Amino acid sequence: MNILDYLDREFSSFDSKSFNDIDSVILSQFCMVRCEGLVSPFEPYTKPSRIQKYLQALQSIIKRGSAHKADSAQKGSPIIKGGAALKSSSFLKGGSVRTLEHSNAHFGDLLRAERYSEMFTGLVPDQIKATLVALAANPRFRTLTLHDYISVFDERKENQFAAITFTYKDQFSYIGFRGTDTSITGWKENFNMACTSPVPAQTQALHYLEGVAPKLPDKIYLGGHSKGGNLALYAALKASPEIQDRIVTVFDHDGPGFKKGAISNSEWDAVKGKVRRTIPNESIVGMLMFCPIEPTIVQAQEHGFDQHSVFNWDVNSTMDGFIQADKLNDSAQFFDEVFTEWLSQYSDKEATAIVNALFKAIEVSGITNATEVFFSGIKIIPFISKGAQNIDSESGEILRNALGSLASIAASHAGTNVIRAFSRGSAHV
Repeated sequence: MNILDYLDREFSSFDSKSFNDIDSVILSQFCMVRCEGLVSPFEPYTKPSRIQKYLQALQSIIKRGSAHKADSAQKGSPIIKGGAALKSSSFLKGGSVRTLEHSNAHFGDLLRAERYSEMFTGLVPDQIKATLVALAANPRFRTLTLHDYISVFDERKENQFAAITFTYKDQFSYIGFRGTDTSITGWKENFNMACTSPVPAQTQALHYLEGVAPKLPDKIYLGGHSKGGNLALYAALKASPEIQDRIVTVFDHDGPGFKKGAISNSEWDAVKGKVRRTIPNESIVGMLMFCPIEPTIVQAQEHGFDQHSVFNWDVNSTMDGFIQADKLNDSAQFFDEVFTEWLSQYSDKEATAIVNALFKAIEVSGITNATEVFFSGIKIIPFISKGAQNIDSESGEILRNALGSLASIAASHAGTNVIRAFSRGSAHV
C-alpha cells in the first residue's frame, strides 16, 4: 500500500486522527503543483501601526454592530473584499492577536484541466496529478485551506524556491516547501549546498516561515521532500525562539543534510525532539552531507534513486505511518561512506570549482531536464567525462581530477566491503 492507496482509504478527520508522517509526505508532494493564480499569494505579516490598530478596532466595533442588524440567514457568510471571498479567524497567544485572512482556496478549486499541461512539476508529474485529484476527493484533506503560495525561479541567482501553507480550521497549519524540480537551475542550487551556506532557497524558507507564522494558528508543522525537507529543517533551525516554541514537528522526507559548520550545536539543540527524518532503506539523497538527527528508515519498493520517490514507500496496515526497515541497505551505506570521504578532501572554494565545472559540462550538452543526467544511473560517468572534453581546459581538468578521485575512493571502499563480507562469511564456517 502506498500514499495513493492511503488517500483512497483513510477518511478520518484530523480531529479524530492526528496529523502524521503520511499526511506530511502527501502534502509535500502537492507542493510540486504550480498554483499561480489559483491560491492567494504570500503576503508577509507586518506589524500594524498604532493608527492601523485603532482603525481595526473601530472596524471590529462597526462589524459587531452590523451583525446584530443582519438577517439570521446571512450570519457566517464570508467577508467580501476586493471581489474575493475571504474568511477571517483570530488566534490568541501571549496577549497578542494574530489574524489569518486569505482566499478560500481548497484542493477542489485547483481541478482545472486547462491548466494541467503546465501545472505539475517534479520527477513524477503524473503521480502528482493523481495526488491532487485524490486530495480533492478525500474528506480528510478537502477541508484544508490553501494560502500564501510563493514560487521563485531565477537562473542568474541559481535559485528555485516554492512554498505554500495548508490550514485546518483554527487548529494547526502545515507549511510545505517544494523539492527540486527538473530544472538544471534547481539542481545547481542543490549542489551549491555542499559548498555554500545559506543558499538563496534556504534564506527564502526562513523568511517565509517568519512572514507567515504570525498569521497562523498556534500549532505549526513544517515539512518537505528532498530539497524541501532541507528547507523545512533549515527554517526551523534558524527561526526565532517564539516561532520554534510553536512548531510541533518538522518533517524531513529524504532531504539532504548541511555542510559541516552551517548549523551550530545550540541551533540543533533548539529543535531537539521536534524533527522527524524519514529515509528509504536505499537512500542516496537523504544520506548526503551532515545531519545529526537519526532517521526512521522506511521500507520502499524499487531500488537506488527510484526509492527517492515517496510513491514507492510502503504504508503500514494501520495507516498511521510507513513500514519500517531494519536497517539501511549496504548500497546506501557504501554511497554515504564514499561521498563523505570524497567531499571532505575539498575546501569550499575547491568544491565550488568542481560544481561549476560539472554544470558547465551539462550546459554545453544542451540538456535542460536534470533527470536525464542525475537519474541515468551509471551512464552519468561517461556523460560527464565526455562533457569535460567540451569545456574550457581548466574546468575540464578540475572535473576529470574530481571524477578520478571519486572513482579511486569508490574502488577502495568496494574492496573494503568485499573483505568485510568475506570475513562475515568465514565467521559462520
